Amino acid sequence: MPYPIPAPLLEVDLHPGKPPILHTDTPDDAQAWAAEHHHALRTLVTEHGAVLIRGLHLRDTDQAAAVFRELAPSLMTDREAFAPRQTYTPGVYSSSQWPPNQPMCMHHEISYTLQPPGLMLFACLTAPTTGGATAIADAPTVLEALPTELVHRFEQEGWLLTRTYNDEIGAPYAEAFGTDDRTAIEDYCRTHAIELAWQPDGSLRTRQRRPAVTAHPVTGRRCWFNQIAFLNEWTIEPEIREYLIDVYGAEGLPFNTRFGGGDPIGPDIVELLNDTYTAHTTREPWQAGDLMLVDNVRTAHSREAFQGPREVLVAMAEPLRPAQCPPTVEVSPR
Repeated sequence: MPYPIPAPLLEVDLHPGKPPILHTDTPDDAQAWAAEHHHALRTLVTEHGAVLIRGLHLRDTDQAAAVFRELAPSLMTDREAFAPRQTYTPGVYSSSQWPPNQPMCMHHEISYTLQPPGLMLFACLTAPTTGGATAIADAPTVLEALPTELVHRFEQEGWLLTRTYNDEIGAPYAEAFGTDDRTAIEDYCRTHAIELAWQPDGSLRTRQRRPAVTAHPVTGRRCWFNQIAFLNEWTIEPEIREYLIDVYGAEGLPFNTRFGGGDPIGPDIVELLNDTYTAHTTREPWQAGDLMLVDNVRTAHSREAFQGPREVLVAMAEPLRPAQCPPTVEVSPR
C-alpha cells in the first residue's frame, strides 16, 4: 500500500519593502485550497507576522467568507469599533468607513479591548485605482526602535483611551456595543474595565486603560501593541481636529489617547511614533482576489489613502486571553 504523499511546503517570496507573498493559482476552489493548507498558512503567519496570498481569485463575499472560515472557524463579532462597518455575514465585515483621502495610521486592531483578535483576515474583491494598500509593520522591530525612556514610561503606565460616542462622528454607541440598551452597555463596560458616563445630551463618554507593550502569545517576544498614535487627536487632519474641537470641545473628541496616568500625549510624541512606523513599513498594492493574513500582535497594519472603488473584506479571529498575552500593567481603569 503506497504511503500518502505529503502536501508540498508553501514558500513565500521575500523582498525588501514588501510583505511576504505566497503565489498560487487556484481559480476553481479557493475554499478547498485553504482547508488543505490551513496549518501551513498559520505557520507562515507565526513565522513572518503576515502573508499575502496571491492567485486565489476571490470573487465575491460568499467565497471570501468561506475561505475565512476554513482558516479560522470561529470568527469574532466586532465590538467597540471606532468607525462604522457593514456586516456581510456574521463575523465578516467591510473595511472601516474612513474617508478615502485620509490614511488610517498603523495600529493593532481593537488593541484597546480586553480580548483583541490574534489573527486578522483580509480579502480584496475590488482593488483601488491608486493607493489603498494595507501596509504592515513589525511590532518587535518598532518597539526596539523607539526611545528607551518613552517605552519605559508606557510600560509603567500603559495608555488611556477616551471616547465620546455620538451620532455624527465615528461609530454610534449602539453600533459599537451591539445594543442601544443602556443597562446592557453599562454591564459590558463594567465587565470589560471601562469607565463610562452618560452626558446630558444623551451621548456617552468612556475611558479605558490598557497596556502599550505585551508579549507575543507564541514566541514571547515583546511587542509594541496599541493604538496610541492612530487614535490620538494629533493624528487627525488639522482642519478636522479644529472643527471637532470647535463643535464638541476639547473633551468631547470622538477619540483621544493619553499616557496611562492621564497626562496628555503631545504632537511630538505622536509624530515620533508615526515616523517610526513609517521607517519600518512594508507594502504591496492590492490586486483583486488577494487574501492577506496578519498576526495582530506581531504586526501592525494601516490603510493608505486611495482613489477609485476599493472593497476589502475583514474578519477577526482567535481572541486573546490575558493569560496568553500578558499585559505589563493592570488593565482596570484608574
